Amino acid sequence: MIRTTTLPALLLLTLLLAPLARAQTPIPPPPTVDARSYILVDAHTGKVLASNEPTARAEPASLTKLMTAYIVFRELASGKLKLDDLATISEHAWRTGGAGSGGSTTFLEVGKQVPVKVLVMGMIVQSGNDATIALAERIAGTEETFVQMMNSTAKQLGMLGTHFEDSSGLPSPQHYTTARDMALLANAIIRDFPQYYPWFSVREFENHGIRQQNRNGLLDRDPGVDGMKTGHTESAGYCLVTSAIRNGVRLVSVVMGAHSMKGRENASSALLNYGFTFFDTRLIARRGTRLGSVEMYKAERSPVDIGLSHDLWVTVPRDEMASLKSVVETTPALVAPLRSDSVVGRFKVLGANGQTLVSEPLHPLQPVAPGGLWRRAVDTVRLWLH
Repeated sequence: MIRTTTLPALLLLTLLLAPLARAQTPIPPPPTVDARSYILVDAHTGKVLASNEPTARAEPASLTKLMTAYIVFRELASGKLKLDDLATISEHAWRTGGAGSGGSTTFLEVGKQVPVKVLVMGMIVQSGNDATIALAERIAGTEETFVQMMNSTAKQLGMLGTHFEDSSGLPSPQHYTTARDMALLANAIIRDFPQYYPWFSVREFENHGIRQQNRNGLLDRDPGVDGMKTGHTESAGYCLVTSAIRNGVRLVSVVMGAHSMKGRENASSALLNYGFTFFDTRLIARRGTRLGSVEMYKAERSPVDIGLSHDLWVTVPRDEMASLKSVVETTPALVAPLRSDSVVGRFKVLGANGQTLVSEPLHPLQPVAPGGLWRRAVDTVRLWLH
């Protein structure tokens, strides 16, 4: 059975207030920015709004620390690691990432025991290589073992163009990523660890009496920006992963290989403004909301309410939002019993030209138990006649 409907109540007001007829304005091309490669995506839907060479191999520099942070957050969330746990600063962490190494540092001392919280702040805010390596060693014993965890996690997240050689982002021919993969990683942090994400908006952090500013200048330039990470080496150029939210819509931009700190910030700002101006993302249906019903054979009760197992968001050009329609397609001759994860149809969102933008499985909102002997006998006959 196919039933075309207007969108759920969340969008009903938008549809009613929209003009009856409005010509759709073509979206201009993305801005030209200072970057070897870039990508702009919606955080809720993953829809790519703009890109240039998004799968081209690039050096991540300190963007690498986003993967280290992801694993640290995973350990914290599981309880295997605690913020007040102590980590001993090894000579490797001090020599490779400490003062005098030429990279960013949190000014840690060899042999000192430092709380994990300090190391996390040092890694995220100060981009300290020493703090990053110390965290890697605290979790995995050695940085080499931790790197194996990084590469395994990258595969799990679908980062197909990424390979890590260290935890902090030192230059190496076999240490690489892509703009697309960095966007996947950023979205995974936002989605999986919202409790830790606010650390990316901390403006400054002090350790050993030395106060350092967050290198992400967009935190002060744009009130909607609340993360995430900068990166720079001579060979990588200036890189920046940025996340911003406006009116409930969150976008993530990744800029790789800009020519200056100002260039990466201007590029990120231009991409974000482009996305927020010309696209819109809306929550179409909430998990567990009744979107329709289906008739059930041999069931304890019929009809059965159906809906989605997750919240459904859709990203479209802003002018097209009012033209969206939803379609509920149900599977005929459904027979009990059914579990709550059984597929009983599809929920589709159609665009302005009738094209299917999203198609998601529909499930019973509650498990469906079999009916009694009489109901099963009657419905057996009904199915013969169906």
